[in-house]
Amino acid sequence: MSLAFPINTLLCVAAIIILPLTVGLIVLLRYISYRETLALAEKGLSRPERNQDGKNALRWGIIITAIGVALCLGLYPLGANFSNIYPYGLGPWMLLGFVPLFVGLALILIYVLTNDKDS
Repeated sequence: MSLAFPINTLLCVAAIIILPLTVGLIVLLRYISYRETLALAEKGLSRPERNQDGKNALRWGIIITAIGVALCLGLYPLGANFSNIYPYGLGPWMLLGFVPLFVGLALILIYVLTNDKDS
């Protein structure tokens, strides 16, 4: 009897382990931030205001768009094997690149549409 697992089983086990750890980390960080805010409020202090000029949307938009483009370029050769099934070699695997690409473009568009030109 072999102890080797199929790759699908390993991917499912990894997803089952990684997803709760990620959500748990996010919840923990939010809780720590909440406790910090309470501690500041008890001392009569408040958090310093951050500069909300919208540049974070632009920065993250550029980063996520670049990741999406890199994934699209890296995944496109997979379509060479399936050129008779999927037109232009654009199969479902390209969603891994298209989703971050368009999320990044949406963030850049948000920056462009909400940017105050007077400041």
